[in-house]
Amino acid sequence: MAFEGINYLAVVVAMVASYAFGAAYYMALAKPWMAALGKTEAEVKAGASPVVYGVAAFAQLIMAFMLAGVMGHLGAVGMGAVGGLTTAFFVWLGFVATTLVVNHGFQGARRSLTLIDGAHWLGVLLIQGLVIGLFGL
Repeated sequence: MAFEGINYLAVVVAMVASYAFGAAYYMALAKPWMAALGKTEAEVKAGASPVVYGVAAFAQLIMAFMLAGVMGHLGAVGMGAVGGLTTAFFVWLGFVATTLVVNHGFQGARRSLTLIDGAHWLGVLLIQGLVIGLFGL
C-alpha cells in the first residue's frame, strides 16, 4: 500500500479531535468505567502515568495515519464524510470490536467494560474517519 498523498494535516487534526473525544468520554463515564474495571479511583490514580497519555496520543496518531491509508487504498476518501464514516465503522467492527471482545473475554472482564471501551473506540474511529473524509487526502 502506498502512502503517497496522505493529508498529514487531516491525520493530525483527526488525532487531536479523537483524543479530545476520549478525554471527554472517559471523564463523563469515569465512575461506570472504574466500576466495570473493578477498581477504585485511588487505585486508578495510583497506577496512572503521564507516559500512558503520550502513548495513547501516539497510538491514535498511528491509527489516524493507517485509517487514512486504508481510505486512500479503498478510494473511500473521494466519498467524503460518508466514505470516512463507513470505512471507520467497518475497521472498528472488523478489528477493534472483535479484539476487545476476545481479549476481555479471556481476561474475564465485565461486559460493561467491553461496551464502554468499545463505544470509545467506535467514537474515535468515526471522528477520525469523518475528519479525514472531510479533509481528503
